[in-house]
Formats: sequence, structure tokens, C-alpha cells
Amino acid sequence: MNKNSITGLVLIFAIFVGYMWWVAPSKEEIAERQRVRDSIRVAYEDSIAYVDSMASVQAKLDSLAKAGDSTAQRQLQMSLRGDMGPFNASAYGDSINLVVRNQKMDVVINNVGAQVDDVVLHGYTTFDSNELRLISPASDNMNIVFATNDKRVVNTKDLIFVPYRMENGQLTKITASTEFDVAENETLELILRAYVGDSNGVDANKYIEYYYAFDYDQYLVNFDISFHGLSEIINAPFMDFEWHNRMNRQEKVDASSRGSRNRNKDPEKFYTSIYYKAAKDVDNIGLGRDADKQVKTNLEWVAFKQQFFCAILIADSSFENARLVQVSNNAGEDSSYLCDMTSVVGLDYQSDRDCTIPMSLYFGPTKYRELHSMHRGFEKMLMLGWWFFSKFVSRVLIIPTFNFLETFNWNYGIIIIVFTFLLRIVLFPLTFKSYQSSAIMRILKPEMDALNKKYPNPEQQMQKTQEIQRLQRKAGYNPLAGCLPVLLQMPILTAMFMFYPQSIELRQKPFLWCDDLSTYDSILNLPFSLPLYGDHVSLFCLLMFGMQFFYTWYTMKSQQAQAGMPGMKFMMYFMPFMMLFMFNSMAAGLNLYYFFSLSLTMLQMVLIRKFTSEKKVRARMAAYDQKHAGRPQKKSKFQQRLEEAQRMAEQAQKQQQQRR
Repeated sequence: MNKNSITGLVLIFAIFVGYMWWVAPSKEEIAERQRVRDSIRVAYEDSIAYVDSMASVQAKLDSLAKAGDSTAQRQLQMSLRGDMGPFNASAYGDSINLVVRNQKMDVVINNVGAQVDDVVLHGYTTFDSNELRLISPASDNMNIVFATNDKRVVNTKDLIFVPYRMENGQLTKITASTEFDVAENETLELILRAYVGDSNGVDANKYIEYYYAFDYDQYLVNFDISFHGLSEIINAPFMDFEWHNRMNRQEKVDASSRGSRNRNKDPEKFYTSIYYKAAKDVDNIGLGRDADKQVKTNLEWVAFKQQFFCAILIADSSFENARLVQVSNNAGEDSSYLCDMTSVVGLDYQSDRDCTIPMSLYFGPTKYRELHSMHRGFEKMLMLGWWFFSKFVSRVLIIPTFNFLETFNWNYGIIIIVFTFLLRIVLFPLTFKSYQSSAIMRILKPEMDALNKKYPNPEQQMQKTQEIQRLQRKAGYNPLAGCLPVLLQMPILTAMFMFYPQSIELRQKPFLWCDDLSTYDSILNLPFSLPLYGDHVSLFCLLMFGMQFFYTWYTMKSQQAQAGMPGMKFMMYFMPFMMLFMFNSMAAGLNLYYFFSLSLTMLQMVLIRKFTSEKKVRARMAAYDQKHAGRPQKKSKFQQRLEEAQRMAEQAQKQQQQRR
């Protein structure tokens, strides 16, 4: 290494040392950095402690909710509240329950949030004989979220409302939990107010008011929200009203389906969804599954619907928009509920003056007559069919006839049997031609077998088809007679399939060995669960399966057309087994209907075949031969085109064979 290289290295080292000295922080800077590090560490430790504490609080809240101790739950939440700004006077107080009892239900209103805390319907019980609770006690069933002029966000669920009863135009303050019985020809009015104020007192002219009115024998509750003297406190262009409920399981379900995502094995879960009416249309956000939908148009109402019961929030005019969220219970750890439902609707709030937003609440069964009588389109929540004609048949024929039969006070199993018998009489003109055609085909079976032997080769298919058609015309057989009646019956069949699982009239109604026609009738609980089948044996389903299998065997025995189609024959015999697995967890009323309907169908078929005289068919064939003897056979344009297409297909097949 020479002198110049050494000098260069020394200079580079000197520059590096000088730069490090130049950029080194002073003692004051070092101290400031240490202070920042310490503050970050303390903040981090505090945040961890806060998260741990909130997790502990939430765990405590969850345990209280699971234990049903809503009072302790509210007290814990109240202890965590912070500054409520202009509503500080309503931030603390005692929890008071107002229990209203009319002929239809018990409704509990809590002054914390002025919300409907609990609803128990009279005359109904759950599958395990407990009282039917439609609304579950929770801390956030109802809530209005808004911002004050000083930028605070207020949730009404955190406010303590002062409860009053309206009597003869006068307000009477309620100071303790009280029970009220609604007398006949009376309307019970309750008013709850959250006042503006602080530790020095409240302003009696500035408050948020919830108004509830109950009638003697109604599921409908008048419900208004008013804002008085708040134009200088709340100047928001809109408000959100949050409505939440955990949908309790009310019906029996196969143990293998609890917590499962397969909603088709759980009828109650399948029919559970949030429904809403926007303009003239009624829609849902998804049957029995998780969903999150933003509706950006005006809504008339929002409903939390289960298989047989629903809770509906009804706007007097309309809601501005809505966000609807449904979270299913798929974990399976807690089978006591189906899902959590939440709706957030926009309220038409007028900030420049006192404002009242009139609404209504409906808590009750999804009975068609009950819903239809309110003329708000609630009955459209019931799935009466997949297309217009089946829905029309349900509304015009099935439901009125079923309701008429109810007036005789028969057992509902008897009503189903009588109703099925009447339905088969109505459908008899459609089925007569079909069964008569089947009887004619049975008579023609020897001739059909002879034609199959005469034309065994594929290239002779056209000649065989022509001979078969000629034979059928001679006997008076119409191919459409077998298909058209089935198509015409489809709207009725689909309507019946949808009607029985949703008919609350059948709920918990016994018949023979079945104690509830609205769900499956288990005569044997299996110690294991079969895929698709379940963990029980339904006797009505077995009877339906046996009758359908016998019906298939009887019809297949005389249909020679299946002789050359073994795959079709297998499918026909496979259908009863598929129905056995599909319908094992279906409503017993539906299986009873199918069993009795198939029995009547079988009887009709046997009688029609018996009275379809082979002698008359042979005489008709002879008369046809005599009438058309020596005449060229006249063919329709459709038949000519069909034969031409068959001829071209045969030519193409021959050319393909020659190339090979």
C-alpha cells in the first residue's frame, strides 16, 4: 500500500468520524426521545390493560345475558357510561320495567332506552312447552343514534327515560316497576321521556319522547317517537333508528341440523329472514342464511320473520333507507336461537321544529288472515308458491277452503283429509283423461310389444314411430292427455307444498300418534344420524313412501314404453326413496296430505282402468279401420316435419356408418 492510499483511508475515516459526531443527538434530544419511548410504552401497556378490562366486562355482560339477568346487565352498562353532554341528566337512574298485559301478549318496556325489552305471546308455547318469547331481553333492542351540536354522539339506549301513564289527558309519573292490564274497550298509553339537563336539574320543555299505546285484543302497538325543544341541541339532517333482536328457536328440529348451515334440513331456519316492503314490492334479504343488504329507497316496513311468528316495525309514511343484517347461528354450541337480526332505518327528522315520527309495532303470528286484515302487504311474507299461478291458487282456493273447514271445529288431521278429498274431486276432470289414456296403453301393450319386435333396429325407428302413432290414433289415445293434466295441476301441487309447512293453524295440533302436525312425527329416535335422513323415523313419511312406491310399481307394470328404457325405470323407482330422505324432517301435515292424496289417486286410477272396457277400445279401433279403409292417411304439418326430421337423421346415421 503506497503513501497516497494510506492518506486516502485516513481522510475517509476522519470524515466518517466527523459526520457521526455532527449528527449525534444532544443530551436534551436524547432525554426527549427517552420520554417519548416511555410514553409509548405506558400507552401500550394501558391499551393492553384497557382491552383486557373491556374483554372482562364483555365476558361479564355475556354471562349475565346468558343467565337472563338483564337488570344486572343494565347496571353494569350504566356504570361504564361517560359524558352524555346535554343529556347528562338522563344518564343515570333506576331501571324500571313496565309490564303491559292484554288478551294477546305481555310486553315489557324498560325505561333504560325506553325500549321494548320482552314480548311473550299468549296461547302459544315453544316446542318444549316454555312460554313463547318473541322479543328477547337485551340492552340494545332499540336505539336512536344522533349527533348533538357540540359533536357528541348520543345513543338513546344509554339514556334513562322517565315513565308516565296517560290518563284522562293527564300524565302520571311511574316511580317503580309496575304491571298494567289493558281493560276491554280501553287503550293503555305509556309515555317515556329523556330530558335535557345536568346535575343542576332538567329542562322539562326539552326531551325525547317514546309513546306506546296498547289495545285490549290487538297484536298491534302504536309507537311514536317525538323530539321537543331540541332544535338548538340536535341539528342533524338525519337520524338512524336501530332495531335488533335475537330470534329464539320456537320449533322442534332434528338434532343433526342444529347449528348446521344446511337450512333445508331445518324448516324454521329456512323460513326465517328479514322482510321489507319498498314501493309495492315485498322482498327478503335471504332465507335462513347470513346476509347484509343496503336498501337505498323508501321503505314502508321492516319485519323480523320466523316460520310462524314475526315482529314488524311499520312506518306511518316511510323510512328513508335501511341497512338490514342477518347473522345465522351456525356454531351449534347454543341451539336456543336461530340468528341475530338488525335493521338500521333512516328517520325523517325535522331539526328546525318539534318533530313527531309516527310508527307501529306488530308482535304476533304469521297467520294469513291476521296479516292480510291490516292491508299493508304483510301476508306477502308467506311463501305461497314460486310463481304467480301457484300464489293465486293459494290465495283464492286453498286458504279460503281451509279456513272454511276450520269452522266445523274438526281435528286438523281430519281437515287435511277432507280438504285433500275435495281437492281430488276438483282435479278429477284433469286426471280422468290421463288415467284413461294410461288404461288404453295397457290394452295396447300386446300390439306395442309386437311393434318393438318387428322394428328392433335403430334405423327402423321412423317406421316404428309411424306404426305406434297410427295404433294410438285408432284406439283414441292422445299423447297430450298424459302431460297436459300434470302441467295444469302443477300450480296446485306447488301451492300445497308451500302451504302446509307455513300454516300456523297446524302448529302443535295433534292427530293420531303425531302431537304436532307442523313438524315431523317421530316414532323412533335413532342413536345415530344418517346423512340427509336425520336421527329419527317419521311414520307419516314412511306411509307416504310406501304408497308412492306401490303407485310407481302399479303404473310401471303397464307402461311398455319403459321396457326399452331401463334408465327411466330406475329413475321412477328411485323417486320414492329420494322423497323418503327429503320429507323425513318435513311437516307431518304435508306427509299426511301426500299419503292420502296418493291413496285417492291410486283408487281413481284403479277404478278408471277397471271401467275402461277393452271391448270398447277394440270396437273403436275396428271402426277406425273401416272408416279409413282404402283412404290415404292424412298427416298434419307437424307430423310431416317430424317424419322429415327423422328421415334426415337416419340418412345422416347411414352416411356416418358408411364412412366407418
